[in-house]
Amino acid sequence: MPGDLKDGRIVIVGASLAGLRAAEALREEGFKGSLTVVGDEPHPPYDRPPLSKQVLLGQATAETTGLPMRRDPDAEWRLGVRATGVDPLVKQVLLDDGESLPYDRLLITTGTRARPWPNQDEGALDGVFTLRTREDGAGLAERLAAGPERVLVIGGGFTGSEIASACRELGLAVTVAERGPAPLVGALGGTLAKLAAAMQRNHGVDLRTGVTVTALHGNGSFTGADLSDGSRVDADVCVVALGAIRNVEWLADSGLASGPRGIACDAGCRAFDMYGIVTDDVFAAGDVSRFPHPLFGYQMLSLEHWGNAVEQAAVAAHNMVSPGPLRRPHLAIPTFWSTQFGLNIKSVGVPTYSDHVVIAQGSLEARRLAMVYGYQGRVTAAVTVDMAKSLDYYRHLIETAAPFPPPPGAADRAIAADIPLPSDVPDPSVLSHGPTVALTGYLPDRRLAAVQPMR
Repeated sequence: MPGDLKDGRIVIVGASLAGLRAAEALREEGFKGSLTVVGDEPHPPYDRPPLSKQVLLGQATAETTGLPMRRDPDAEWRLGVRATGVDPLVKQVLLDDGESLPYDRLLITTGTRARPWPNQDEGALDGVFTLRTREDGAGLAERLAAGPERVLVIGGGFTGSEIASACRELGLAVTVAERGPAPLVGALGGTLAKLAAAMQRNHGVDLRTGVTVTALHGNGSFTGADLSDGSRVDADVCVVALGAIRNVEWLADSGLASGPRGIACDAGCRAFDMYGIVTDDVFAAGDVSRFPHPLFGYQMLSLEHWGNAVEQAAVAAHNMVSPGPLRRPHLAIPTFWSTQFGLNIKSVGVPTYSDHVVIAQGSLEARRLAMVYGYQGRVTAAVTVDMAKSLDYYRHLIETAAPFPPPPGAADRAIAADIPLPSDVPDPSVLSHGPTVALTGYLPDRRLAAVQPMR
């Protein structure tokens, strides 16, 4: 590594939202060395949230989702090229075209990809889609615009629910199959998921919960699916929304602490090696990273959130060009949002890091509320439904480790605010969709016990 951290060679693998924002931030931080961005897709970085919303509704095209550059990062863009490995001893990134890129510091922002249907032949049927890339969005939008008789969505997470919402807005019949007890239950817990289920059914969605799809059928083109309860759904289009896979396979021989939940790094975005030793020349940011957060028990969080990618990229860029005493941690409070079935859902904190909830404002019946989550007597998250103006108040409660149930403070306070209910967050293994926030492997209100045999 050069003595001047503002000089040298930096390689960013992942031409993503996090990769672009990090490249811009590096130049804003005064980095004047060579900067290379590698991306396996042929397109410059683009915005993915519109793919399940505006693009499907015909309000925008997939080609118009490109991310605006805040400034020219003066980088060499290697697009349409896949990274295949990292050699940490000689500090090189290996590419699938046979070339290698030397680096002094490496930033990994490879994000995630859509989890495919497990049966490859069934998943290859015409009319079966996943939704992650620009091509996915364009292809699905074209098929929906053609007016299929019915759409089957497998998975009731945020992506699946937003696709179902778009289908109903387009006047299309849609069936949602979810292994868990309700849509969004893995992200919001059981109480608020009841509202999500009611809204889907009230908008005409054929919602099937507690079931799995056992087989997809078709002779070249998708025609329907079998469900575990013995029923069959006839449909023309199938969208597999089973969550995401973090793009870490290319790091298998790198010696880094990478696995199915991402690349482990410290709060300053420095990656750990496989022995738990922090590196000083490899960093990670965005969906592919997992990092500790002091407000959530120092659990390693994996977040698939737009805001986290932007904020973490800025921290990573700063720390890559700053000496130790000037580095800063990534301590932003996680936030996410979703618009579906006429509802504006926004969250702050980590709802899955909870044991109880209260409806602090509004009500389920009014479909306008603020639900606050707590763990061991302190506030850890809040989710609002058509009440986003209150979110900053609850953010402050999370940041200050305020007691749970929360004290009065926000307007329109519910009568039932002092009656906590179990947060009812299910084990992710019972869900069709993957969690958008993953903890380190257990729910905070459950503990593993080792039973020793008697001697």
